[in-house]
Amino acid sequence: MQLTVRAKRYRRPRSPRCNRAISTGIQRSSMDPAVLREDMVDGLDHALGGLDEAVGMAMRTVPRHAFVEDQPYDNRAGDHAGTDVLAPRTVARLLEALAVDDGDDTLVVGVGVGYTAALLAELVGERHVHAVDIARRLVLDARRNLQRADYEGVLVDCRDGADGLPEYAPFDRVLVEASAVRPPRALLDQLAPDGRLVMPLGTPEGTLVAVEADDSPEGYAVVEEFGSVALAPLLVDGEQAGGVTRNRTEREDREFAEQGYFAPTGWEHEWIDWDDRLDGGRGHRRR
Repeated sequence: MQLTVRAKRYRRPRSPRCNRAISTGIQRSSMDPAVLREDMVDGLDHALGGLDEAVGMAMRTVPRHAFVEDQPYDNRAGDHAGTDVLAPRTVARLLEALAVDDGDDTLVVGVGVGYTAALLAELVGERHVHAVDIARRLVLDARRNLQRADYEGVLVDCRDGADGLPEYAPFDRVLVEASAVRPPRALLDQLAPDGRLVMPLGTPEGTLVAVEADDSPEGYAVVEEFGSVALAPLLVDGEQAGGVTRNRTEREDREFAEQGYFAPTGWEHEWIDWDDRLDGGRGHRRR
């Protein structure tokens, strides 16, 4: 399968409003949110050298202030309940890479505040959007935000993202809003024929790629690259904010203490069998 790099899109002329920067830091809460959305999208269209028309229309429609309270239309990242809130520019890049069509069954791994899921609801229809997150607090907040923004048809569940959502598979598109060294095998297995999975590969700053499942030893092929992007790593159970400490971690702490071993910071990562976790116990083969 041939690897391609997406060509730069033609950029439509900017509107007069675009001359106002979208991240000035000026408090504009008294302005009409629709005007602020127009400013945001016009700025993204300029910054990205052209924005996909359907993605731009979705971003002009979804009320981001229902998901982000502090200056929601500024192009900046934020934080909510221990998770990163992606900047609008990053969200736009992810959605352009995903390249959805109307009616595509789509899974979002890492629902966050629910904004990306709402944009996908505009693009594919809310009944076709499914989202999971490992943090129960985020699941509840995303459900509330989506209902407030009138996208209550989006399904949001509390799951380990690496396991996907097999009950609703197959998916035409899977978007992972977290980085990993390779796509989790369970997510590849849940792709429909000709389905596409988009995520950053590599940490701490990875390359945003689109992959398709195949019969190679790795189980996938990179079909498109979209440049570098820095997203938080895909979490295991117990690492999420407010998560219950894993029993096995407590056991390992005790075993190390009994051995009289004073481990340096980060030793616990050596106990995670990433090959087994990402491959669903299949035993990843390296060439």
